[in-house]
Amino acid sequence: MANEYVRFQSVVPNEQGHFKGVFGLVNNLGRSGRLTAEQERFRRENNAWFDAAYTDPSTVDASVYDPRINPGAAAWFKPTAVHLIDRVAGYLEILAAHGVACHRVTSADPGQVVYEDDVQIVVVPQTV
Repeated sequence: MANEYVRFQSVVPNEQGHFKGVFGLVNNLGRSGRLTAEQERFRRENNAWFDAAYTDPSTVDASVYDPRINPGAAAWFKPTAVHLIDRVAGYLEILAAHGVACHRVTSADPGQVVYEDDVQIVVVPQTV
């Protein structure tokens, strides 16, 4: 739906019960040396593009991703950030090539907002 926030995340939770986002998943592959030279080039170039295109919330508020203060905090794209969402496709291709499952999740209310700017929100997920 047009008014829903968008997140790309793992389909399986990690040890803490949280779902790792698309950038973290690809960065983990890169840090472990599992990417081809072309995939690594894509990762570095596109990470730099994303870093220039939007703010890292932790540079504005260091506590945003602090697990004691905001357990499970996760970033979601605003539905208007189409120019960012469209660029995720290349990351998804890398994950698919390595058999890492990642899917698109949408929600009108993904949790308690702890950070917001013009293209994203960071939320602490709702507990079920």
